[in-house]
Amino acid sequence: MSCRDAVWTCLGKYAVFAGRASRSEFWWFFLFVIVVSILFSMVDTMLFGSDPVTGEPNGSLLSGIFQIGMFLPLLAAGWRRLQDSGRPGAYILLPMILSLVFSLAFLFGVFGFGLMEREGLDPEALTGGAVILGGAGLLAAVIVQIVVAILMLWWLTRPSDPGPNDYGPPPAK
Repeated sequence: MSCRDAVWTCLGKYAVFAGRASRSEFWWFFLFVIVVSILFSMVDTMLFGSDPVTGEPNGSLLSGIFQIGMFLPLLAAGWRRLQDSGRPGAYILLPMILSLVFSLAFLFGVFGFGLMEREGLDPEALTGGAVILGGAGLLAAVIVQIVVAILMLWWLTRPSDPGPNDYGPPPAK
């Protein structure tokens, strides 16, 4: 499948999670999203300028709108890609779910230590525990996210099931 065909296929199946997507369909579309995001970021920098001290762009209107618009078709293509290799498409949500879980754990940890301090416990006595618990949690989150990212990359690069599987017939090449 060519890049143009992959882009048209994925945009045509904007929010279609049923069926299968070949490796070339997914990876050409993924490359399209990355390249166009970079181009829009460059246009945003030309239009809105950048901070002279940090070099950070002052605005990312075009790239932001494009990325929001491409979120659902890229998610759907990844979902179908996993199904093409015989895995449940919902596995594509694993990195997002883990990020949400770790974010909530850190948020509740901060609130928990804040409540303990508010209840009159010595803030100096809480500092050591907070640093150790927060550092260990951050290290665990980083390790888990790296492992899941490698696993996701592995799954998305696996060959297609040669014949029909639980998710339908093989995609057109």
